[in-house]
Amino acid sequence: MRFVVLMAEADHFARWSALGEDEQGAVFEAFGAFEAAVVERGGSVVGGEGLAPVAEARTIRPGPDRVVTEGPYAESVEQLGGFFVVDLPDLATAVETARLLPASYLVEVRPASDG
Repeated sequence: MRFVVLMAEADHFARWSALGEDEQGAVFEAFGAFEAAVVERGGSVVGGEGLAPVAEARTIRPGPDRVVTEGPYAESVEQLGGFFVVDLPDLATAVETARLLPASYLVEVRPASDG
């Protein structure tokens, strides 16, 4: 079963830029531990990426004119900084492995739709 693991943090991009090299390295180590845990539980990492800052986002609004606005679809202090797509046996296992991601992140684990 596939899951999307979304990682958000208050003022993520400013906080990331303020981290030293060792602190950024620790974040990458946590990502590696997460990926290893997925594989250890019989799963796989299908994909994932860090995202560019929200100022680079464009949102296409609903409606007949499909107006394009600068920025993310929702104004929020928490900024989506990246995501993983993983294939794991069940939601409980996906949540268990996602707990290995850096503690500063708000992490959402959501099953991907089969339809």
